[in-house]
Amino acid sequence: MSNLYGDAKSQLYKWVMNKLTDEDMWVALGTGLLKIIAITICSIILVKLGNHMIKKAFDLRIHAPAKMTQQRERRYETILKLLQSVITYVVYFTAILAILSVMQVKVAGLLAGAGIVGLAVGFGAQSLVKDVITGFFIIFEDQFGVGDFIKVAGVQGTVIEIGLRTTKIRGIEGEINIIPNGSILEVVNCSVNNSVAIVDISVAYNADINKAERLIEEYLDGLVERYEDVVTRPNLLGVQNVNGAEITLRMSVETLPMRHFATANLIRKDIKEIFDENHIEIPYPKMMVYERDTTKNKEEEK
Repeated sequence: MSNLYGDAKSQLYKWVMNKLTDEDMWVALGTGLLKIIAITICSIILVKLGNHMIKKAFDLRIHAPAKMTQQRERRYETILKLLQSVITYVVYFTAILAILSVMQVKVAGLLAGAGIVGLAVGFGAQSLVKDVITGFFIIFEDQFGVGDFIKVAGVQGTVIEIGLRTTKIRGIEGEINIIPNGSILEVVNCSVNNSVAIVDISVAYNADINKAERLIEEYLDGLVERYEDVVTRPNLLGVQNVNGAEITLRMSVETLPMRHFATANLIRKDIKEIFDENHIEIPYPKMMVYERDTTKNKEEEK
């Protein structure tokens, strides 16, 4: 028994030594390793070069002498990111196939087997296919683009990336929301058309309403020249509400997309300063205190 074990050990040692001293094996191993390194380096260079060329071509189109609309520019940026993603996937997938071929793996058989496995997996990956198809429709139907402010799937924010499978949205507080494209059923795009700011200004109940309205109208006349975000002359809609000790005046202001919040804040500040200069009182909490006549009560007790 010990003799058989010794012979097997000796034969294994000879086989290992023959392989380690086989010059052809080391040459083939070194050649294959160099090919793998070359394929990896070439694929990285191709990805970077392809992405740079595509970005250069899109930059030339965006910054052409002919002025491009903001919406079209956002669409170009969205398609740019999509093409860069496609180039990255295609190049790296081809590189993996080439590396497998260098390692003497039968790629044709592997692809055939992968096709059968992919058919089986496809039934369980319907959501993935749905995400990809929905992503294509989002991009080519131009439902929204990079830089748009949207409300979708209970999330609102600015679109920072549209991929084949997911869409990334930066929320108001800076958080990044990653949403599968297949779950995007309804979209509210706030960046397509101009926004409208509804600004309410309250004055005291005993204030001069006619004077307040006249001051506001004079202020609104020069608002388009004062703020570039204002598209047309705003409209003073008049008295909106009379409630307790205050009267609310409402105005409507059309602004550039998503500039209504900042514009409304500026208008409130300006009108507050105008009212202060012209002694228009704004409502503030008031408290009335009644003092009991304690002297009279004491006399009655006597």
